[in-house]
Amino acid sequence: MHLLLIHQAFASLDEAGGTRHYEMARFLVSRGHRVTIVASPVSYLTGKSQTDKVQWLEREQPEEGITILRVFTYPALHKSFFHRLVSFFSFMISSFLVGLSVKQVDLVWGTSPPIFQGVTAWLIARIKGVRFLFEVRDLWPAFAIAAGVLRNPLLIWLSEGLERFLYRHADRVMVNSPGFIEHVSRNGARWVELVPNGADPSMFDPHQNGSRTRQQWGLEGEFVVLYAGAHGLSNDLEVVLQSANILRDEPHIRFVLVGDGKEKFRLIRQAEEMGLTNVIFMPPVAKKEMSEILSAADACLAILKPLEWYKTTYPNKVFDYMAAAKPVVLAIDGVIREVVETHNAGIAVPPGDPQALAQVIRSLAADPQKTREMGLAGRRAVENCYNRRQFSIRLAEIIEEMRF
Repeated sequence: MHLLLIHQAFASLDEAGGTRHYEMARFLVSRGHRVTIVASPVSYLTGKSQTDKVQWLEREQPEEGITILRVFTYPALHKSFFHRLVSFFSFMISSFLVGLSVKQVDLVWGTSPPIFQGVTAWLIARIKGVRFLFEVRDLWPAFAIAAGVLRNPLLIWLSEGLERFLYRHADRVMVNSPGFIEHVSRNGARWVELVPNGADPSMFDPHQNGSRTRQQWGLEGEFVVLYAGAHGLSNDLEVVLQSANILRDEPHIRFVLVGDGKEKFRLIRQAEEMGLTNVIFMPPVAKKEMSEILSAADACLAILKPLEWYKTTYPNKVFDYMAAAKPVVLAIDGVIREVVETHNAGIAVPPGDPQALAQVIRSLAADPQKTREMGLAGRRAVENCYNRRQFSIRLAEIIEEMRF
């Protein structure tokens, strides 16, 4: 089968960001399928373009069976909410025009967020007369409303209407967290499939000691707490700075924040104003470099704002941390907490509580044996229960069933 994926936030292994779709595309190719991805040249994480000038179309073929079509996207993704919407709509239009020109497509795969590209995928599928698979990676607009990003009543009404339309008109709706199933079903999805987030354990070496990276950071002999990912409104990294402030009298505990996002500059400035010498901000790294980066950590942090909706999420980074055999310090409640606690892969703390976060980090730094044991338990859980290869098999089965 020839699969057409419409995905503005797509990232390959040499880019920063989640690579679930690239990894799954490789597996689908190994099953004899072809995958064409219509993506943006503007990084969803950094908001920066790969080139100085955004072209109408750039074609890449990183390996046999996978074609990436980078289409024009308005580049000011992180400038403001208005500019973000312009970026979404520019990709919606350009991806439609380019996607429509792709020949001999057997299935169109759309993914959200941003939800607007779901319209592109649905329309291309209907024009080409093929099946439409709609993937839900976040509950948009519910998350945006809860976080206060989307406030206009008319935009909320239109967005929720669009969400229900796509659920109802998809041949199948695929979710990456069990916490999403009830919501999408209640809002009109007729056939829901769960293909959870996970990790490929072969991409991480649990025996790396990270000494080279620690030396580069000047953190030899320190207890390193690492956060990797977006620095956005939802990530609640102010709480991390507050915890670092609480722990400033324990200089052997250091925080490293790797990534980028709209809030990063403000967070750096806030850390400077607080006089925090135990926090280091690092640029984002490509997925193929994450094993080395994570190997330099003693514990890894996943955090979101204390919002009810975020209890439904299965963050990618948690599974990457576990695959790297690092204990998870989890400031997120809900279904992902069940994963971490069931497998003894880390310690959960109440979201939004810097005191609790600091106390857990202090306890881990004082007990390296327990810290190591939790990391190894997480690695075993990924190998046995959250292995991306097994989830890719399920995705392939869904796609192959949809052909008929």
